[in-house]
Amino acid sequence: MRARWASLLGSFVAVALGVAVMTAMGLSLAASLDAPSRAPERFASSPVVVMGRDTLTVEVRRGPDTAQVSKKLAHPHPVDSELIAELRELGQVRVDGDVPDAVGVDAPVAAVRELVGDRGRVLTGDDRHQADPSAARDAEALVGVNSLLGTAAGVTAFVSVFVTASTFAFVVALRRREFGLLRMAGATPGQVRRMVLGEAVAVGLVASAAGCAMGSWAAPRLVRALVDGGVAPPWFALRGSVSWPYQVAYCAGVLVAVTGAWAASRRAARIGPVEALREASVDTGLMPWSRRAVGFTLLTAGLGLLAWTLGTDPAALLKRKTYVTQPMVLITGVAALAPVLVRPVVRLLRLDLLPGAGGLLIRENASTSVRRTAAVAAPVLVTVALAGSLLGSAATVTGARATEAREQTRGDFVVTGEGLGQGFGEGRGDGSSGVVRVAGATVSATASTAVFVLEEGTALIRSEARAVSDVAAFVSVARLPVVAGDVRELDDRSIVVNEEWERHEVGSWVGVRLGDGRPARLRIVAVLAQGTGDNGAYVTSANAPGATVDRLDVRVARGANRAAVAAALRSTGGTVRTTSAWLAATHPRTGPQTRLGLLVVLGIALVYTGISLAGTLLMATSARGAELRSLRLAGATHGQVLRMVAGETVVGVGVGALLGDAVAGVNLAGLAAALGRLSAPVGVGVPWGVVAGCVGVCLVIGVGASGVAAWGRG
Repeated sequence: MRARWASLLGSFVAVALGVAVMTAMGLSLAASLDAPSRAPERFASSPVVVMGRDTLTVEVRRGPDTAQVSKKLAHPHPVDSELIAELRELGQVRVDGDVPDAVGVDAPVAAVRELVGDRGRVLTGDDRHQADPSAARDAEALVGVNSLLGTAAGVTAFVSVFVTASTFAFVVALRRREFGLLRMAGATPGQVRRMVLGEAVAVGLVASAAGCAMGSWAAPRLVRALVDGGVAPPWFALRGSVSWPYQVAYCAGVLVAVTGAWAASRRAARIGPVEALREASVDTGLMPWSRRAVGFTLLTAGLGLLAWTLGTDPAALLKRKTYVTQPMVLITGVAALAPVLVRPVVRLLRLDLLPGAGGLLIRENASTSVRRTAAVAAPVLVTVALAGSLLGSAATVTGARATEAREQTRGDFVVTGEGLGQGFGEGRGDGSSGVVRVAGATVSATASTAVFVLEEGTALIRSEARAVSDVAAFVSVARLPVVAGDVRELDDRSIVVNEEWERHEVGSWVGVRLGDGRPARLRIVAVLAQGTGDNGAYVTSANAPGATVDRLDVRVARGANRAAVAAALRSTGGTVRTTSAWLAATHPRTGPQTRLGLLVVLGIALVYTGISLAGTLLMATSARGAELRSLRLAGATHGQVLRMVAGETVVGVGVGALLGDAVAGVNLAGLAAALGRLSAPVGVGVPWGVVAGCVGVCLVIGVGASGVAAWGRG
């Protein structure tokens, strides 16, 4: 290993970096899973807090048994006045707001629990923070942090194994004569295999230790970046003493090194003594049947999984978990088949059309030294495929949602805020407004709510919904994607659902739980297309007790004064925007937090690509000293040799970029087909700028590394 340290440097750096990232992610994940207790703010001076019921609990089947499942109510029950009166007999009661969702009580905990029973929840200590408005935001933010860190850790593990395996495979290819000499000297295939695995274990042990140290340094900076980027709440911080992230990352690093070297060790064991006499630079025996079988199996599995998901559950392709993980199968399959694909792709580039013999020489070198070209192309393939698939899928889904929202409204203005429209018309006394009127405009008032349905007796499903105050006004300003029925028939005994519901036949009755948990039996009057998932249910305001109007859709009558209508709407106290401005604010192409998370994942892949490219090209070019000197003896100038080496690098990067584009194209085509099957707007967003930037970085690193290695050898 002392003599071969340069060839193992790329694997060492890849494993160390992977362990560092996993350590930093693990420490941050530990902080999010065991977040520090937040001190109560709203009822900080009360030792006991009583909250109304805020969950719906039902019994579902679990095989031959039953179990209790709970969902958060859209409209938690307030603490009723009778219970408040009884609590006042125990001690002082603090009430916050006209409709108290929680009250503070100065009384013994045991007495309060006995009095409340199942009429509410009793909170003490730091649990009182659950009554604060920020509790739900904090929980949602931590879910986002967990999702980002889990995705980044998964991609890191995948790319670590990929880069390490690629590096070890190329190292074995460069050491064919060495292994042939060992076999000629009497070494058995098992001894050669154990030697390669021993090198991998040594690299893994040392690199993992270095990675843990780097991860410990990087974790606080990662947390600060998450907070500054708005992904994590301001109070988010690392925990004091946590050891499991170091243990997991260290063991994972050793496992990654051994896993990456396993296939290479078996390939090294198959090298025969005759390889010691081989001098030709043309690669032969590139693809053993086992690698072909694995490659075609992975490629078939990736395409089959995409087709199966498209046929059975197209909505799953729109979820981030799917479009982050599914491309990895295709990437691995294409990378495994890269030695077979290199020659036809290189031929497509038509380098022979370049003036002089340089283009022909570059083409022949790239197509005959397939292992070198494939080793250069593989990391580029990963980065380009991930960039196109991740950012392209996110842009495609958010773009479809924005287009869908734009197509579903006929309004000119949208007013948002809490408790809107209470100054118009006659209220119903339940917090929602009745018929909202503004001179010269049709105004539709809606409120956010939810309905719950028990499907097949085994799952309690929550469906987001809108509560409509005036159906006629709503129909005049909205343009819903109705596939059956008529929204105009919506009344207090009916509901509008979408195709995702288990029962979605017009005229059938469905048992639901409303946003406050109250049971209801409603008739389906219309069915909407499933779309991108934002087409929820619709009920009337009578079926959304406790919901307050939070949105007004306004359509200005022909000939009416738009400025006067806008001025009248401002008296509601809400935010008045034109429909286009509201769409731009609420349906951005890609949310900043989502984009930050995807760029973090892509940045990790790009760093690995740079490491792999630099290591591979330094090793490969250093081993070509005799070949480059022969070119100089044949009359080539030093500049021509350098341009040839750089040209071969450009070809390798180009092959990787083309294969990566092909993988991303397949994934985006599947996503577009899924949108079409869901009756959603179809439009593919391709991040050309990001993909071009990744390719540019790969070219700079590759050409620089090969040029440095070739400078003193040509």
